[in-house]
Amino acid sequence: MSAAHAAYPTVQLAAEGASEHRPLIITLFACFVVATLFITVWAGRQTKDAADFYAGGRQFTGFQNGLAVSGDYMSAASFLGIAGAIALFGYDGFLYSIGFLVAWLVALLLVAEPLRNSGRYTMGDVLAYRMRQRPVRTAAGASTIVVSIFYLLAQMAGAGVLVSLLLGITSDGGKIAIVALVGLLMIVYVTIGGMKGTTWVQMVKAVLLIAGTVLITFLILLKFHFNISDLLGSAAENSGKGKAFLEPGLKYGATSTSKLDFISLGIALVLGTAGLPHILIRFYTVPTAKAARKSVNWAIGIIGAFYLMTIVLGFGAAAILKPGDIIASNKAGNTAAPLAALEIGGGSGSTGGAILLAVISAVAFATILAVVAGLTLASSSSFAHDIYANVIRKGRATEKEEVRAAKWATVAIGIVSIGLGALARDLNVAGLVALAFAVAASANLPTILYSLFWKRFTTQGALWSIYGGLVSSVLLVLFSPVVSSKPTSMFPDADFAWFPLENPGLISIPLGFLLGWLGSLLSKEEPDKGKYAELEVKSLTGVGAH
Repeated sequence: MSAAHAAYPTVQLAAEGASEHRPLIITLFACFVVATLFITVWAGRQTKDAADFYAGGRQFTGFQNGLAVSGDYMSAASFLGIAGAIALFGYDGFLYSIGFLVAWLVALLLVAEPLRNSGRYTMGDVLAYRMRQRPVRTAAGASTIVVSIFYLLAQMAGAGVLVSLLLGITSDGGKIAIVALVGLLMIVYVTIGGMKGTTWVQMVKAVLLIAGTVLITFLILLKFHFNISDLLGSAAENSGKGKAFLEPGLKYGATSTSKLDFISLGIALVLGTAGLPHILIRFYTVPTAKAARKSVNWAIGIIGAFYLMTIVLGFGAAAILKPGDIIASNKAGNTAAPLAALEIGGGSGSTGGAILLAVISAVAFATILAVVAGLTLASSSSFAHDIYANVIRKGRATEKEEVRAAKWATVAIGIVSIGLGALARDLNVAGLVALAFAVAASANLPTILYSLFWKRFTTQGALWSIYGGLVSSVLLVLFSPVVSSKPTSMFPDADFAWFPLENPGLISIPLGFLLGWLGSLLSKEEPDKGKYAELEVKSLTGVGAH
């Protein structure tokens, strides 16, 4: 993903608004943290076995899971990144809103229900159903953990910068302490609450995010008397770009490389969502296929409404803020929504502006914490269920041992994320998010689709696809402008970017599909057609699903 879309929040606040009303900001943050910790402890007392820890006991209703799915999907990149991309690039930024919504529909149509019907707790369950257990589960677990760790790193780094700037912390030690606090909260949410606690936190966060977005959207529309034409006209005029602001090509289209970059980003975005492990495991929390469909319907409505509102947020920010002010605050534009909230509430130094700024910032922090908890649960579940229980213990681990392994994995992943987040606190996190989406689309999605829909798919095909997609996407991102050669790169002073595109999806995703097909054709293993028939019936009907 591009820096404009996914460099997670680094909100440079107007000094007066932050310092004068800092007690309000701290109070709002504290209220959210205390409330979610209470929910987590309450949910933890009801977590008795592996099904409770991994899948919330499959007791959530369609509406509850739809709300939680929405909370998991609508990340800080969606809330802050899209608004910023639209505020700076107009029409080209608006395409992100459409891309995210289309990506969600692709995930639902291709994998959501078949995956829920076929597995128990993780993506590895589906892949291992008709393949050799140990190598496939190892590969699935490794891919899940890599995707989750890099996504986690981006969230952790973003949370550290967001909170430290909101609270006026400038020292490196203070920023590291904030990253450690976020990591600690993440560990507590997952180890104590499991899927039940995480799901309730997601639901609370979804309500807060929708409420905050509705409020700012309403106030922006009110300022322009609910006249969309006036809003767009003001945005175009204020941007300094005129009509070009409302037409394609401001960000993508200047060169053939930028056009290819847009295609590559679009492919990774649309297909990567269907392979993101923390989204996929949400569908294991409902008791029936009917409830899964109902949760999907609720999620479509909530997510669709949210992405429509991000368009108003973005063009509204462009209409009421100067582009120079947005860029001075954050080069990627991720502060557009908070700055618009400050301005629409009365401007810097006003009580109304400070209250809105505090609310939106607290919602952004809530968003980060909730997504972090979901990612950690996905990766720790995959380690415990796929690698520990089925590879290391060869299926002989008890449920109690498996859950204990998941909790220890959560602690380990939390410590790794804190360490990497502390190191990356001053780096551009766009490459980390790009890597997460590229790996998910390159390694996870081909194997899921082949497993569900191609009877000749073999263990060798699965391994080639996962490892090939994983290695190619990682290497291409490492040698892309995201990491070196540009002022916005992770290492701007170095130059080893021989791959010209910022997102590797255009190369690594087709390669993942190709390797899965080629590996299966060249394999000496005879596919188990009986197992495929069983999986087909199970995935389509839900018969025998746990």
